[in-house]
Amino acid sequence: MSYYVAEVQKLLPKVNQILHMNMNSIDDEESRIEYKARIADVTDTALVIEIPLNEKTGRLKKLYQGDELSTFFLGEGGVKHYFTTSVIGYTEDVIRLVELRKPALESITQIQRRNFLRVLAELEIAVKLSDQIQFIGVTEDVSGGGISFICDGQVPVGMNMAISCWILAPFKNGSIEHIPFSGEIVRVKQLDSGKQLAMVRFVDIADRERQKLIRFCFERQMDFRKR
Repeated sequence: MSYYVAEVQKLLPKVNQILHMNMNSIDDEESRIEYKARIADVTDTALVIEIPLNEKTGRLKKLYQGDELSTFFLGEGGVKHYFTTSVIGYTEDVIRLVELRKPALESITQIQRRNFLRVLAELEIAVKLSDQIQFIGVTEDVSGGGISFICDGQVPVGMNMAISCWILAPFKNGSIEHIPFSGEIVRVKQLDSGKQLAMVRFVDIADRERQKLIRFCFERQMDFRKR
């Protein structure tokens, strides 16, 4: 039992670890800002953190009760542990601390950057190559590290090309998420149908958006296993 408890504890955030977070906001600009905060205490029900800091501006972020956050912390071997949480209260110490809802173990997703789960999925993707060239395609597969998509054979996609995109991803709860990112085309394959398959790695994607894709991949994988 002690071994099991020790293994479980590895999956949970600990005092003095840094929690990275994004606001779950309808404001796209706000939701892209990443904040960091040190975990000051862990109780049975809460993660108690210092006031989050925007490192780019040096400004502290005031959190309000009920605010929802997409967060992650780094575990052993650089593995990212993702979970969502919300502000449930405050603690007055030498400084004011913020209490976040402690995640259930099963709600924490472990992902190592070099080992993202990839699943087959036909999702609508909007691709911008330049101000003059924009088009809609369909993904062939998606992962937390990149995607591949099929487009018309006349579209001038090429190796090392920088692109900006968004994907529409449906979830089991009925929601459809708009997931933006920028990427680099690493390979282009001509298909017998006359279309092209472009393989893309993510260059810039907010962790909040990456977490959505990871969640989509896990939900899709569960669907495949049930068939």
